[in-house]
Formats: sequence, C-alpha cells, structure tokens
Amino acid sequence: MARGEGAEQCAATLLSVKPINAEIKTAKDRRSRLSVCNKLCYAIGGAPYQITGTALGFFLQIYLLDVALLDPLHASIILFMGRAWDAITDPTVGFLVSRSKWMGIGRMMPWILFSTPFAVLTYILIWYVPAFEQGKVFWYLIFYCLFQSMQTCFHVPYSALTMFISRDQKERDSATAYRMSVEVLGTVLGTAIPGQIVGGAHECRTEPGVNGTGISTMTNGSIVMLDDTKRAYLIASGVIGIIYVLCAAILFLGVKEQKDRKKSQSLTFFQGLCMVMSYRPYVKLVIGFLFTSLAFMLLEGNFALFITHALGHREDFQNILLVIMLSGTLSIPGWQWFLTRFGKKTAVYCGHTWAIPFVILIVSIKSNLIISYLVSVAAGVSVAAAFLLPWSMLPDVVDDFKVKYPDIHGHEALFYSYYVFFIKFASGVSLGISTLSLKFAGYKTGACFQPETVSSTLKVLVSPVPVVLIAVGLLILRSYPIDEQRRQKNRKALQEIHDSEEDSDFYSSANGSIM
Repeated sequence: MARGEGAEQCAATLLSVKPINAEIKTAKDRRSRLSVCNKLCYAIGGAPYQITGTALGFFLQIYLLDVALLDPLHASIILFMGRAWDAITDPTVGFLVSRSKWMGIGRMMPWILFSTPFAVLTYILIWYVPAFEQGKVFWYLIFYCLFQSMQTCFHVPYSALTMFISRDQKERDSATAYRMSVEVLGTVLGTAIPGQIVGGAHECRTEPGVNGTGISTMTNGSIVMLDDTKRAYLIASGVIGIIYVLCAAILFLGVKEQKDRKKSQSLTFFQGLCMVMSYRPYVKLVIGFLFTSLAFMLLEGNFALFITHALGHREDFQNILLVIMLSGTLSIPGWQWFLTRFGKKTAVYCGHTWAIPFVILIVSIKSNLIISYLVSVAAGVSVAAAFLLPWSMLPDVVDDFKVKYPDIHGHEALFYSYYVFFIKFASGVSLGISTLSLKFAGYKTGACFQPETVSSTLKVLVSPVPVVLIAVGLLILRSYPIDEQRRQKNRKALQEIHDSEEDSDFYSSANGSIM
C-alpha cells in the first residue's frame, strides 16, 4: 500500500513538471514579446526630440540672424553656450535617473511626464522676439538653455527606456527600427512645419545698392514683412508644442516599463563616469559617432544658409530640406533590412560613405535647382543611416557590458546620457564654429545679398569639412569590437541569465504559495 501511494505521488510529480515548465516558458515569452501597438507607441515618444531638434538645427541660426537681427557673434555665443549647457545637463540627468526610485508608473516615465509642459513652454519662448533690444541676447540664451535642460529630462530617460521595454534583444532591435522610422518622420515634421509656415513669409526684405554696399536699410514694407515672419515662427512653434504633448501622452498610455528585479549599486557621479568611460567598446563607439555626427550637424546647421546664399534658391530652401527628410524616412526600412542581412558595422560604412560624393557634387557644379533636388534625395538616404545606426548599436554595448559585469545593475541611463552628452557637445561646437566663421566672412545680418566670402565659407562648411570628419569617424569605428558573432553570443548569454532569474522567481513564488 505504501509503495502504491509513493508511486502515485512520484507519477503526479513527474506529470506536473511539464506543465510548470511550459507555464514558465509561456510567461517569459509573453513578457518579452511586444505588440505592434506597443512598438508604435514607444516609437512615437521619440518624435518630440527630433521635431524640435531639427527645427532648431535647420532654422535657429537663420532665425537669430535674419529675424531676431542679432549680430553673428552674439548668435554664435547663444548657440554654443546653449549646446554646452545642454551637454553638461545630460550626464547630470543620467546620474539622477540612475539613482531614481521605482514609482507606480516606472522609473523613467515620471521624468518624461513632468518635463513635458516645461519643455513646450520654453521651446515656444525661444521663437518669440521680445520688444526690448537691450538684453535680447540673454532672453534667447536663458530660454534656449532652459529648453535644452527640459528636453534632456525627457530624452535621456526615454533613450534608456529601450532597455526596459523588453528583455529580448530582437524585440528591442525591432522597436528601435520603429523608433528610428518615426524619428526620421519627426525630422520631416521638424523641417516641414516651420519651413512651410515660415517659407511664405521668409522673403527678401531689402533692395541692393541703396547704401552703396549692396545692402539696404529696412523700409516700412520690409518691417511689416519682418513682423509677418516673426508671427509665422511663433505659430510654427505652437504647432510643434501641441505635437510634443500628444506624443508624450501616447508614449505614457501605450508603453509599460518593465521593472528591474535587481537593485542597482549606488555610485557617485564620478564612479559612474569612470565606469562608463573606462569601457573600451563604448568609448570607441561614442568617439567614432562623435566625428560622423559632427559632420552631419555641420550640414544640418548650414544647409539652409547654403541653399539660400550660395546656391541662390531662397524660395525653395524649405522644400529642399523637406525632400532630404522625406528621402531619409523612406530609407529607414531599407537600412534596417541591410543591417540585419549584412551586419551593423557594414551598414555604418556603407551608410556614411554614401553621402560623400553628393556633398562634393553639390558644391562642385554650377547652381541648378533640379540637381539640388536630386542631390537632396540621395543625401537623405545617408541621413537615415546616420539616425538609425548609433541608436541601434548602443544597446549592443550595454548588453556587452552586462555580460562582462553581470553583478552591476541599473545604470543603463548613464550609457545613454554620456552618448547624448558628446553628440550635443559636438552640435554646440559645430553651430558655434559655423556662426563665427560667417562672422569673419562678413555675413550681413538681415541682408538678402551676402559677400562672396560668405558663399565660399558656406561651401567649405557643407562639403570638405564634413567629408574629413566622416573619414576620421569611420577610421575609429574600424576598431569597434562588437561584431555580429559577438552580438549573438551576448544575446544567448543574457537570455540564459534572464531565464535562470525568472525560473528562480517562479519557483520561489510557487514554494511560498505552497507553504
């Protein structure tokens, strides 16, 4: 009788193993899998950063010079100091996010929600021309810095959220591809909204030869047109502000942040800095993309002025910019397929070198509107690669770090914040150098006709300098060690770690319920 009972218990135990294991596997797959709706909601959250960043990148310089009527030296101070301040806030916010406690809505999401209204308000005030002349420089500097701070409080947690939407590397890569598609679409909106609203008002307001220098003073009619341009920029900023709020709401409602089960080590600011900057794969990736990003930022910051003053396409500059971004948006799925098929490092080389012949071509031939549009379509393909690849490769570095140091947890935001720090610092340097170069070239604020030296300077800023920077960046990225083989190896190692953790949690909870 005892034997029969023991056999029955043993058989019952054996029969229960398979359902339990199946239940564990099903639960793990369900938690790791993201629906298309989840991916889209996550991707939409990246649009505000790109919309506002593109609008500022393409239009802020020409706005400060030709609408706010600031001296090029003052404009360069605003652009450089704003970006330098923004660069400083990135690691600071990253450190604070890494020390944040889990709340009911997550650890990253509260930063995103609370920063949104302040970011929208300060962004709109950047595009407002105050009635006073004295102190106008401080107005733009203050609100530009405040907006960059609020934007950092949104973007750094959002970037780090990539690691907390799913534990599966394929799902994160897929969500990143969705995100990049939406972000490039965001650059289209950031180009189209101010470009189309302001384009009709951004006409030539002066007549050559009035004062003997080819540059005239403003007439009453031109003052009225300037007021229309100011109003157009303000309307465009309001539209972008509404989109910003809508995107943040969709992100909050459509994405659930997964809680990290392990407690993070408490690190000081400098300990976190040393931890991140001593990891060689991360350093090589960041420095390589620092140079390539600087190249594309120089193009972005000077292309509107180049089209207007060097090519003479004043009435078409907003449409040419729009064509670049539309081409980039349509190219994202192709680049996602390419990096999946041939690897991310190969995609980096092909994507960035693609731009080189076209930026050389556009400054080498005589100004022609049709050729300008064709070059813009081709350049957009490379812009798409520049957007997609850094954010697709950064999670690989974080995964590689986790495999090498499995006992260190909760510091993903630091990797993202320091990457954003270097990129934004590069942006500040590019804008500051560009505007100072125009100052030395003799740029005339508010004038329709610029000296030939301005045209020559713009050609240098959009062609030879970016080509050299791209070449240096790609040379550095040659030594980037995480190839496809290492990436797949890391993926398997992390999956084993996650599976063992979830199995342990399941059996612990099961034993607790039995007892």
